[in-house]
Amino acid sequence: MSEDREMTTDERRKYLRIKQQRYARASRKEKGQLLDEMEEVTGLHRKHLITLLAGDLQRKPRRRQRGRTYGPELDDALRVIDESFDYICAERLTPNLVWMTQHLAQHGELKPSDQLLSHMERISVSTVRRILQRIRQDQARLPRRKAPPRPQYFQSIPAKRLPWDIATPGHFEVDLVHHCGPSASGEYVCTLQMVDVATGWSERIAVLGRSYRVIEHAFRVILRRLPLPAREVHPDNGSEFLNHHMLRLWGDSVQGVTFSRSRPYLKNDNRLVEQKNATLVRAYLGFDRLDSVAQTLAANRLLELMWVYYNLFQPVMHLVDKDIIREDG
Repeated sequence: MSEDREMTTDERRKYLRIKQQRYARASRKEKGQLLDEMEEVTGLHRKHLITLLAGDLQRKPRRRQRGRTYGPELDDALRVIDESFDYICAERLTPNLVWMTQHLAQHGELKPSDQLLSHMERISVSTVRRILQRIRQDQARLPRRKAPPRPQYFQSIPAKRLPWDIATPGHFEVDLVHHCGPSASGEYVCTLQMVDVATGWSERIAVLGRSYRVIEHAFRVILRRLPLPAREVHPDNGSEFLNHHMLRLWGDSVQGVTFSRSRPYLKNDNRLVEQKNATLVRAYLGFDRLDSVAQTLAANRLLELMWVYYNLFQPVMHLVDKDIIREDG
């Protein structure tokens, strides 16, 4: 029987348990035929098969555990070799143990004995894997960095998702689109966008940088030209929105506006503004880096034309009802 088709011990026992009842009821001639078949399938000797079929085929636990074949000398050598190979897997490490041991011995990193080299030649991949798993646990690990504590004001801002069926205008989803290109270093242009859930009215303004001064100025410009009262502002969890300056803006300077935030790692909480980030910002300003005052002014001239076109000349479809259809069966 070829090695690639050889059955494991458990597979042989399972196969013999299937044949055992048939073997017990068979005649002498049928038993001979069954033994021929089982001998060919399992690769076991005929007499051994007869002995197994006469018992319960349950594997008995080992009475005495085997001692260690490889001593601590091999563990110490594997630590050095494992580090030299930059902690590769056992499948790649095992075929290279002998020559690497000899190579390290030439440089004084190891002093292998003849017995150690003999062990290196015949050790199996599974044994190397078990030894590596054990010795790698002894290595000191870098302390895991704890998440910084959230500011106290962060907990005072309610986290939620604005309902899709809000009938009263003035509840705005807010997001900031970064025009930094492949690198986020330095100052670059960002587009602040606000979308009303009830009416679909959208506002956009380009700012250079993300400081609280430019973000506050952008909010005030948008609030002055809004044709409807702002009742709620709902951004994501970006630091440009959640800070003491923004709390002061919406709590003290601008009265009557509720300030809430979306839940962390749930972009669908701001689904409307996220959708228009692609259709009304990226589609016009692209993905290239914009980082100059001239580019900021040019972007705002384009956004002002879009403000007129999309808010006054383009209809907005709004979901008015949801029906859940359940199929029977």
